[in-house]
Amino acid sequence: MSWSKLKQQLEGFLSPSLEGRVEYRAPAYRYAPDKSGTCYITVDKKNILSMTDKSSPIRWYSSELEVKNDPELHISVTHEDIEAVRLTAKGPIPEDRLIIMARSRLTTEHAKAIMLAQTALTKSNFIVVANKFLVTPIEESLESSDIVLNILALMDRRVGRKRIEGMSVKMQRKHPAVEYFYDLRRGAR
Repeated sequence: MSWSKLKQQLEGFLSPSLEGRVEYRAPAYRYAPDKSGTCYITVDKKNILSMTDKSSPIRWYSSELEVKNDPELHISVTHEDIEAVRLTAKGPIPEDRLIIMARSRLTTEHAKAIMLAQTALTKSNFIVVANKFLVTPIEESLESSDIVLNILALMDRRVGRKRIEGMSVKMQRKHPAVEYFYDLRRGAR
């Protein structure tokens, strides 16, 4: 499918509150074979999610350690997470230490997921993922670990206000780019 047709279909699925504000762009460079071009999502005419440029306003991480040490990262620990640590531990462990161990485990898993998701953001991958989005049920796109699928699903008109409001806890464990577009959709009226 050509880029213009794909763009038209993607923008046709935008929530009415985001129409005219969000736009998909992919300029190609025909005579520069070493440059694949850029693919980005703009909000209010500003490049927000660039698939190749790390200078976007969204936080990008260069290592798992950088994710773990991010002071803005808030991982909530559930009772099930604590029990999982308790089951794998040998011997009694104080409750406050169990919470620290569970948070550390979740932070490590989250860091690995973020680093894996960031590696997939190139122009060709965006086009592949966008085509996949068009044929995938919206529930699968929302539950996916792919950043672009999550973003496209969050901005989709098939996802209603109540569903968006009910996803706040789940969004805490997503990439900052997904959180940005979640906040954008949540704040759009």
